[in-house]
Amino acid sequence: MTTSATPEAAYELAQVNIARLKAPLDSLQLKDFVDSLDPVNADADAADGFVWRLEGETGDATDVSVFGDEWLIINMSVWRDTNALTAYMYQGRHREMLARRREWFEKVQEAMVTLWWVPAGHRPTVAEAESRLLHLRTNGPTPYAFTLRTSFPPQGAKPLLGEVPDGMGCSV
Repeated sequence: MTTSATPEAAYELAQVNIARLKAPLDSLQLKDFVDSLDPVNADADAADGFVWRLEGETGDATDVSVFGDEWLIINMSVWRDTNALTAYMYQGRHREMLARRREWFEKVQEAMVTLWWVPAGHRPTVAEAESRLLHLRTNGPTPYAFTLRTSFPPQGAKPLLGEVPDGMGCSV
């Protein structure tokens, strides 16, 4: 007997976040950040609901260009759903890094994080992520590009308002 997949199982959650560095990656100011990349990425790889993450030549994505700006770094991954992403983001080493982000990254006004649904098995490109982020900046949260605070189900019906701890997420 064959069972059909639920609509949610046909989709996975893509996320991108970019950050503007305060100093070069090889600087003393960013040493703790750079030293934490491998353990934090290993935690993500082992997390329940993790599907995929962008990697460059170095095994992380610090050498992947975004918006043609050498001071921007990118993190992009795919997760089972918003619950899996949220569970990973706000615990352990990743939470510790979030708490210290102002030491390493400039505070910017525009949205630097966005989420969107992709067909299961799809691996988003940097160009796709840039497009989604620019859409969020222009239009606010929509089914095409949204945030954890205002997310949408896979086929984009009504927004789902989520709880994000203060100071830990995008302000959009």
